[in-house]
Amino acid sequence: MKRSGAPSARSALLPERAFRWRGVALEHYRDLSGAAAGGASRQVLLAGSGGAAVRFDVRYFELAPGARTNFEQHRHAHVVIALRGAGRVRLGTRWMRLRGRDACYVAPDTPHELYNDRRTPFGFLCIVDARRDRGRAPRVGRPAAPTRRSRK
Repeated sequence: MKRSGAPSARSALLPERAFRWRGVALEHYRDLSGAAAGGASRQVLLAGSGGAAVRFDVRYFELAPGARTNFEQHRHAHVVIALRGAGRVRLGTRWMRLRGRDACYVAPDTPHELYNDRRTPFGFLCIVDARRDRGRAPRVGRPAAPTRRSRK
């Protein structure tokens, strides 16, 4: 599956300005049902799933204040690297702060989500296998967001 704007067979430079990459489509983030999730966007910077000669995809996600990703799990691992602002990541039952340039490893089958509890955008790279399973809802219910008091 070729992603719009992502380089495939040829080497390329993707210039960035204000967390937008030239030639890369800005897409709505989708919830588990496939509907657009408000306050969240995605840009696919490099996609092995789209024909690039790599076995991974590099995506940039951005969450507006109060927005979150799906609470989900997969059979594949993720690497998440915060680039803009700060937010929270939930790994299993534990919420942790993720700040600019922090890296986070999400092991296979770990229920996870990211949440922007700040007043500025929270942007992060997410690197995953090019061949991977779709997210699915964990067996446990969706947790409450961390409280403002728990900000550290």
